[in-house]
Formats: sequence, structure tokens, C-alpha cells
Amino acid sequence: MQIKTMAEYFANGETPEVLFWVGCAGSFDQRAQKITRAFAEILTKTGTQFAVLGKEEACTGDPARRAGNEFLFQMMAYNNIQVLNNYGVKKIVTACPHCFNTIKNEYPELGGSYEVIHHTTFLQQLIDEGRIKIKEGGSFKGKKITYHDSCYLGRANGIYEAPRAVLETLDADLVEMKRCKSKGLCCGAGGAQMFKEEEKGTTRINFERGHEAVATGASVIAANCPFCMTMLTDGVKEAGKEDSVKVLDIAEIIAAEMKE
Repeated sequence: MQIKTMAEYFANGETPEVLFWVGCAGSFDQRAQKITRAFAEILTKTGTQFAVLGKEEACTGDPARRAGNEFLFQMMAYNNIQVLNNYGVKKIVTACPHCFNTIKNEYPELGGSYEVIHHTTFLQQLIDEGRIKIKEGGSFKGKKITYHDSCYLGRANGIYEAPRAVLETLDADLVEMKRCKSKGLCCGAGGAQMFKEEEKGTTRINFERGHEAVATGASVIAANCPFCMTMLTDGVKEAGKEDSVKVLDIAEIIAAEMKE
């Protein structure tokens, strides 16, 4: 699969429909790279004209700001904004809620205003437009799926229905955890916790959430965030259910169930 960069479009005097912001996890984490590939496949199959920044993409600065290093955040943000504005980028889609929240809500005050869409919302739009058609009775037929609300998509940005609407197109049984939507439990990786050791306590947050997900009886946990993916996978392992419960990103599920 060949994906064009913004530089290549720019050199030809063209502008893509949307910029796919891959994010650090989607670029470097081996598990999250599968999400990147799945979403890129969907964009390609639906005929969506998209580009990536490639080597010009840097971290949004989200972990730096959450960890309290405001100077580093602003330095990284300004660099990214300069690149985006130089290309005249108007519309961005990303599979990372941390990137989504930062570019959408924190870049405008620094001079970077764009239409920013999370990939689950974009998938819902493609389904609504008829550009994605789901197979009849695919591999998820009759299976129980539970959906984990990531903090930055849910509580921070109020996006609860789009991911569920996408999952409801499958011939599966969508079951909710006790703590869901605005009452959802963090996976334990937010606020730069992904990159530091947890404080003392009785249990790890991701173990708690893993047990909640397993308790639904679902064989698939649907995630929308690469950090949540890592934390929930570890939580499921700790619960001893890694053989019977899969953690998948919504893009991976839809990529597997799309009609050719």
C-alpha cells in the first residue's frame, strides 16, 4: 500500500481531502501500527484522498503538557502548527484521542485551527454516506462486543455515540460495562501516566478495567485509542483471559468486516 505524503501532494499542486495524523503510537508501537494500517486500508478502499506528513510529523506535545513541561509542549506545538499551516491543511483525521484532543482544543490558541475528526466519527460518516458497506454475517456475527470509552474521546470531547453507531452496523451483540459513557473508567494511561510508574495503591487501574470488561462476557473489547489498547490488553492478560478475549480497535474490526 503506497500512501502519499503532504509534500508529494504539495509538489504536484494538489490538496488531499484529509490529512491522516498517525501519532507516535501509531508510528512506532508495533501493536498500534496494525491500527494505522487498518485505517489506511479503509481510507484507500473507500476512495478517500488522504495524505500523511511522514517524517515531518512530530509528537503533538500532549504527554509533555500533561507531565507539566509547558515549555516543551509549546515548542513542539508551534513546530507542528508551522508545518500544517505551510501546507494549508484544513481537515485532519486521527486514530489517537490524545492527538485529537490536543490539535482540536489546544492548538487554536497557538495559531493552529483545523477541522479535527477522530477516526471513529470519520468511520461513521463513511458508513452513513454508503462508502463503507459491511458484510452480511461476518466473523463477529453473534459475538458479544463491549466498548471502552477513552477519556479524551468521551468525557473530554463528549463523543459517545459515533463509535457505538459504527459497532452497531455489525451483526453482533453490543454489551456495556457497568461504568460507561460519562461514568466510564480510565484505562490508566492518561495524563502522561503511560510513561511513568503508577503510585502506590491496591490495584492497577487497567487491571480493574480489564476485570470489568471480562465480566460482561464479551469476547471482544473494542477500543478507540492506542494507549487504551495497551492497557486493556495487559488488563485482560492479568485476568487470565488473553486466549478468549481479544482487544481490537474499531478500525481493525471494520477493516475485517468491509465488503470488497
